[in-house]
Amino acid sequence: MIIRPSSLPPLLSKPASVVAVLLSGGVDSAVAAWMLRNSGKKVLAVTMIIPGRGKGETEEAAAIAEFLSLPHYVVEMDREFRQAVIDPFLQCYLSGKTPNPCVLCNERLKFGLLWRELEDFFGPLSLATGHYARVVGKGGGFALARGIDREKDQSYFLSGLSREQLPRLSLPLGDRTKEEVREMARAAALPAAEKKESMEICFAGEGDYRALLEGESTPGFIVDEEGKILGTHRGILHYTVGQRKGLGISSKEGMYVLHLDRERNRVVVGSRERACSRVVSAERVNLLLPEELTAALSLRGKCRSKGEPAPCTLLVREDRDGGMTVRFDEPQFAPAPGQRLVLYDEEDRVVAAGDIVEKREEYKWMD
Repeated sequence: MIIRPSSLPPLLSKPASVVAVLLSGGVDSAVAAWMLRNSGKKVLAVTMIIPGRGKGETEEAAAIAEFLSLPHYVVEMDREFRQAVIDPFLQCYLSGKTPNPCVLCNERLKFGLLWRELEDFFGPLSLATGHYARVVGKGGGFALARGIDREKDQSYFLSGLSREQLPRLSLPLGDRTKEEVREMARAAALPAAEKKESMEICFAGEGDYRALLEGESTPGFIVDEEGKILGTHRGILHYTVGQRKGLGISSKEGMYVLHLDRERNRVVVGSRERACSRVVSAERVNLLLPEELTAALSLRGKCRSKGEPAPCTLLVREDRDGGMTVRFDEPQFAPAPGQRLVLYDEEDRVVAAGDIVEKREEYKWMD
C-alpha cells in the first residue's frame, strides 16, 4: 500500500484532531467533505485507487479537494483490494453463494486496513464517508443506525463495523435525504453536483462481474427439489437464490432458484413459496448491541439491502460459534447464503449482523 499526496501540497505529518474523509469523486462524498470543512474541523481528503477505478475518477476527486482547499492523498490499494475483496468475492460465487462485496470492502478495507494505515501515517484520526447511515448515542456509548432517507439507507453495508470504531466515525449525510444532498451540492457549486450515481460493482467497471470468472463456468443440470432434470445451466456462478429470469425452462408456475449445489454442479428450482423462509440463520455474527440480542426484545431484520426491516424474534444465539437464528413473523423471499442478515431494534439501531447460511436439511435427497 502506498499513500502519497496528489498535486496539492501535503498536510504536515502527525496533525492534531483530524478527520479523514474518503473522497470518491461522487456527489455524496463531496458533500460530506464540504459539510465537515464548514463545521470547522481539520479535514484531509483520501481517495483509494483500486481495480476498475479509472484515472478520471481520481482526477475528479482531486478537483473536489482542490475546490474545497483540502489536502488530498491517494492510496494505492490494488493488491490489498484484490486480496480483501475480489478474491473472497469470486470464491464465494464459485462456492454457490451470493457475496456482498460492499460489506467486504467496508469491513476489511475502508474501515479496516485503510483506517489503520492512515493512522500509522498521520497519527490518530477520525474517518468520514458519504454513507447514508447514522452514529447515535446509546446509553453512554454509540450505536450504528439507519439513515433518515430510507431509500438510500446504507447501514446494511456498514454492519461489519465494530462498536469500538463508532466513536471516531463521522457520517455527515445520515440526517439528510439524497435530494437534500444533491441540492446542497448545487448550492455550493461543487464539481460533482450533477454527477450520476453508478450502480455497477466498482471493480467490474462498466462490465459484468461474471467476466471476472471467465473459464470457471461449467455447464450442468437444472433440477427440481426431487432431483428431476428440467434443463441445463451455463454454470452456477450465473445464478443466485431467488432468481427467476434467465433460467431457460418452462413451467405452468414461475420457477425460482432455491439452491446452488456446487458439489453436483446443479441449480435447484421450485415455486416462489418454496423460495420464502421464516427462519433464517447467520454465521460470523458481529454484535453491535449485544445486550439487545435476546428473545425478549422486539427485533426487525432484513436479508437484503433494499426494503424495510421486518419483525422477527431471536431463536438461537451461539456466542461460542458466532451464529444466530431468527424467525420472521412473515416469510422472507429468498434469503441468499452469503448475503447479510442485519437486525435492528425499534429505534433503527443495528443490533447484530451476520452472513446468511443455508439450511441444508431442506435438501436431504442430495446427500
